[in-house]
Amino acid sequence: MRKIVRVTAVYIAIGIAAVLVLTPILIYNGLVRTRNTVDESWSGIDVQLKRRHDLVGNLIETVRGYAAHEREALQGAADARAGAVAASGPAAAARAEQALTAPVGRLFAVAEAYPDLKAGENFRQLQSELSSLEDDIAASRSIYNGNARIYNDRIQSFPGLLVAKPFGFAAREYFELESAGEAVAPEVNLS
Repeated sequence: MRKIVRVTAVYIAIGIAAVLVLTPILIYNGLVRTRNTVDESWSGIDVQLKRRHDLVGNLIETVRGYAAHEREALQGAADARAGAVAASGPAAAARAEQALTAPVGRLFAVAEAYPDLKAGENFRQLQSELSSLEDDIAASRSIYNGNARIYNDRIQSFPGLLVAKPFGFAAREYFELESAGEAVAPEVNLS
């Protein structure tokens, strides 16, 4: 009878040791997979932003061909584009992209004064691609922010935080970017 109790105690000890060793490994591997998913979804946003920067560069050159004397609008857009290209990370990219939105809007306003530019196939195509790209960026942003939330939840909640902190898993920033329609709420005056 004592022999059975000893064998049972050994099996229980081995089981407990296995759980204590395997649980942190499984948690760590899950955190790595989640972090990689966040990085992958950020690369999706990064690709969309690079496409946007290229389109804005083409837009600047197209407007420059028709309205070279609109130097201020062109320079503002070029400077904002350069800042957006240089930005890295979600928070910096969001600030830079937000700063790029107004100058691009001014370029479209400049186009209103030039019927040939506004009617030009290249300009209309760029305008259409930029509009479509804004939708793609919004979709990519939603995916990235969702993945970042899942990752942040995992590293900040138990038992993940027991593994995350010692191994240097840091919370990820969200990519918050207001669209042109979100930036300013319409004012209603009923008087």
